This record gives sequence, C-alpha cells and structure tokens, in this order.
Amino acid sequence: MMAAAAAAPVASQAQAVLRGRLCDQAVVHSALRSSPDTNYSKLKYLVASSVSEACNNSVLLVGPRGCGKAAVRFSFLVYSSVYWNAGVVFDEMCQWAVYDFTLWVVDMVLDDLKKEHPDAISVIRLNGMLHSDDNCATKASSDDNTEFMIDMLRECGLAHKTIIFVLEEFDLFAQGKQRLLYSLLDAMQSLTSQAVVIGVSCRLDADQLLEKRVRSRFSHRKLLFVPSSVDSLQRLMEQLLALPEDSPLPTKYVREYNARSIFNDKKFKGILSSLTDADATTSHILRFLVVSYMDIDSGLLSMQSFMNALSSMQRQPKMDSLQDLSILELYILVCMHRLEDKEQSSYNFITIMKEYKSVQDAYKTSDKYSHTVCFRAFEHLLDRELISFADNKRRNQALEYRPVKLLISSRELVESLKLNTTCPAVLQKLLDRERYM
Repeated sequence: MMAAAAAAPVASQAQAVLRGRLCDQAVVHSALRSSPDTNYSKLKYLVASSVSEACNNSVLLVGPRGCGKAAVRFSFLVYSSVYWNAGVVFDEMCQWAVYDFTLWVVDMVLDDLKKEHPDAISVIRLNGMLHSDDNCATKASSDDNTEFMIDMLRECGLAHKTIIFVLEEFDLFAQGKQRLLYSLLDAMQSLTSQAVVIGVSCRLDADQLLEKRVRSRFSHRKLLFVPSSVDSLQRLMEQLLALPEDSPLPTKYVREYNARSIFNDKKFKGILSSLTDADATTSHILRFLVVSYMDIDSGLLSMQSFMNALSSMQRQPKMDSLQDLSILELYILVCMHRLEDKEQSSYNFITIMKEYKSVQDAYKTSDKYSHTVCFRAFEHLLDRELISFADNKRRNQALEYRPVKLLISSRELVESLKLNTTCPAVLQKLLDRERYM
C-alpha cells in the first residue's frame, strides 16, 4: 500500500510530462528537422535560397488532408503572431484540431527561417475558400490588381524583404478567370521583386487547372505528401510516450518506464492497426488518450491502458444504434457491405435483396423473411440514418429503386456483430476480417 501511494504522485507527474510532449510541436515534428530527405528539408532549402539570393520562386504542396502539408507552416505563424505584429492572432491548441498536418510543415519551415532572417520575411496568407474572388483577396478592382502587386513587391524588394504568399486551397484560386494568380505571378517577373508563392492543395492535379498564361509563370515545383505508414506512426508513438532522461522524475523510475517492451507486442500492433484503420493521420494519433489510462499504482503504461484508450475512441453514437438492430437489419447491412466490397458503384433495395438471397442459397440459412418485412427493415435503417440515399436527384422514384449507401464503417459493423449476442454465426463469417477488411 505504501509503495502504491508513493507511486501515485510520480505517475501523476509522468502524465503531466507526457501530455506536455504530446502538445509540443517541436517534439512531435523533431524527426522532420533531422532528416535531409523530408519535405520539410526540401521546402526549407527552396524558401531559404530564395530569401538569401533575393529571387522569386513558387512551389505547390499536394496530398490528401492530414498527410503532412501543414506541419511545416504552423510554428512559423505562431511565432510571427507574437514577434511580427502582423495581426495574425490565433490559439495554438485550436490549430492542432483545425489545421491540416501538411500546413504544419509549412509553419515549421517559416518559423526556422524567421529566426535565421528576423527582418527579411513577411507572410501573406490567403485561403481559397475565403479569397478565391479576385477583388476580395486584394481589395482592389481587377484592373488595379497587377499594378498593386508590382508596387507592393517593388517596395518590399527595395527594403530587402521577401514576401511569402501561402495560398491554402490552391485549387480554388484556379477557378474562374484566375486574375489573382496571374497578377501575382506576373508581378514576380520583375527584377525588383522578392517573393515566394507556396500553394497548398489536396488535389493532385491542381497545377493542371491553371490557365496557359498562369502556368507559364509558375515554376512547376511540386512536393507530394503521402499518409504516414503504420511503422512510422509506431515510431512516433514510441518517441512521444518516452520520458526524457532530463525530466524532473526520479532516474530509476524513468529507466524502468522507458525499458518496457510493450511496443513490440503483437497485441499492441493490433491496437495500432485498429486505430489507424479509420484515420492514419498524425493528428489522430495525438488524440489517442492512452496517457489518461496510465496505471496510477504502478506508474506504467500497460497493454490494458492502450485497450481502454482505443475503446474510448471507438465509442460513437452509431455503435449504440447498431446494438438494437434486428437480425434482418444486420443481414441488410452485411449485404450492403458485401456489395461495396465487390466495388459495385451503385445499388438499391432490389440489388440488396438479390445479395441477401445469394447468401441464403450459399449458407442454407433459415433466416428467411418476406419482401414486405425486408422493406420495413430497410426503411427502419433509413430512419436511423445508418444508411442513406446516394443522392437527391431521384426523389420521385420509388424507394426500392433509389441508390443507397452505408453510413457506417466496416469496423463499426464488425464490432457491432461481435457485441450482439443474437447475431447468427454466418454473419461473422461473411465479415471475416482477412477477406473483407
């Protein structure tokens, strides 16, 4: 009892240290700075050379949301809001939830460059969702845009200051007549200008949307961001959940804590796989609340800690709705999942019933229901919003023929079948993990 009481305050201190590491961008993204092959290093070299050589440049960062385009930019803008008086004020922790990981990469690059060139950089941020209208972005008429850009870049060039334009949702700027992009890139052709354009988009073909006159002025440099692999996410988790040697915690406790081999356990790999099935982004890993489930008595993270944390993240309102479904309704959901697994682009109630009959014929089940009963179960699933119509274009069409889609993931369906005590064994076979997930 005495030992457990003594371990409790140490465990609480360890939790505070680990939470601090999870909220520290420098710790989370330290691996980006150490490797020369990362997009962080490539982007920093490109922007740094533009600043030091007083030349113009442009680059496009493309990749799916949450894959790393933002990690380079976040720290810099936090820094600039404090030191630049640029009017960019926002809450640091809010950005972790809102900003795409790719934009964080941009922020980190600009943060480092601002420290190296404290008086030589200014940043202008535009977002395609807010500023894709040319007049809105520059507060000037379309006829004055080019002149305004040239004058602004000339003045900054004479002051030996580089302007960095960060264009989020770059593909939205490529809609319409693209006057803003043309004015900006055309003004950068002047010898007196010093500017860098960083476009950020989740569309891989964003540069192909540019008009010929705009494309000819763009550098065509492109950095591709891809989602992190499970192995890299595991290394990140090991790094974040390790206690630093120089922490205020007892040395013996730190060594015992860091010596655990839980990350090599097959069960841990299974938990990590389950965690990344729905979302494999770094921000999702940072929301994994395993620290909150630390064993206070021992002061260590156990496998049960990870399992409890995973369960807390998988609790969703739809899981509760799935527990109350009838066997027939579960059959309909499984049949819809099988149709999607077969990559059938469009299906309706009639198609689902055909799949249901094929399951009955293949497994010789006794769960047979009339067409009317099946349709009522189908309508009940619509009412519960576990399924929905694929579009609203065919409202006048009979419900049986309107295309539908699932609103739950395969993992949610599998978990609901495991927890349902009345679920027939055949449904478990139909959703065998190795075959259908």
